[in-house]
Amino acid sequence: MLTHVVLFKFPARADAEEARARLLAMRGRVETLLEIEAGLDITGSERSYDLALITRFADQAGLDAYRVHPVHQAVVAFIRARSSAAVAVDYLGAPETGAAR
Repeated sequence: MLTHVVLFKFPARADAEEARARLLAMRGRVETLLEIEAGLDITGSERSYDLALITRFADQAGLDAYRVHPVHQAVVAFIRARSSAAVAVDYLGAPETGAAR
């Protein structure tokens, strides 16, 4: 399993909220997208980003197909036009389960 995590900063909270809604609307519309989570920051600290996206794919080919999918590209266009920063990390491995250590 491949996990793709992206954090976004937005100048306006309303844009972060709309981006979250658009991201979650991809569920069931992109064939290789196995899981999706998107959440808005609740702390508002100086080091916080405004929106977190977590997506999961079977493999790198699934992520590659997602990146060019027209549904995803429409969301990317919205976010690029409104966000001020983004960082990402992709990693292999099954999601951890159980209590935090």
